[in-house]
Amino acid sequence: MINEENIKDSTTEQKILETAERLFLEKGFALVSTVEIAREAGCNQALVHYYFRSKELLFQRIFAEKLKSFAASFFEIDKEEGSFEDKLRRKIEAHFELLLNNPRIPFLILNEITTNPQRIESIKANLHNIPVTIFNNMQNMLEAEEKKGTIRKISVYDFVLTVLSLNIAPFLLYPMIKTVTGLSDTGMSMLLQSRKEENVRTILNSLRP
Repeated sequence: MINEENIKDSTTEQKILETAERLFLEKGFALVSTVEIAREAGCNQALVHYYFRSKELLFQRIFAEKLKSFAASFFEIDKEEGSFEDKLRRKIEAHFELLLNNPRIPFLILNEITTNPQRIESIKANLHNIPVTIFNNMQNMLEAEEKKGTIRKISVYDFVLTVLSLNIAPFLLYPMIKTVTGLSDTGMSMLLQSRKEENVRTILNSLRP
């Protein structure tokens, strides 16, 4: 039988996670306190420390879980049927969709890399071998296609940098683009969807021999 108190505890823990994520993305790590997280989550500060011990560990938990979820979608695509081009398209789109659903992430990561690079190292440690596995899988895919002659020779690092650069840029430039163009939120949404398709075309075309 499920204990009602455990359900309440589980709900509280999730509420703290969701609240902390929103505040970190809105304000950045440094400007958020556990007192504010507790107040916004509707609990006391002691509960935040009970579940997560510190703001640092709470931050690491949030972004490690988000990146693990993203990595899981990549691994799932690898298991699916489809050509190299189909799988690559789905991976590029999955990365863009992650950013579309979390548009503040690039700002937060850039700020943390600048102000506290050790925090990024801590998140990386929580991911264990997931980043290496993603890189290795991608490298194997690229090398297999190179041998077939369907794509040109390219290092996995150059390829990943191309994808990251093209996909992240619209979100970093979003405020400027919206101000300069005067587009509405709906217009910007349409522009981002168009950009996703254009990025896929650009990347696939750049791989042709």
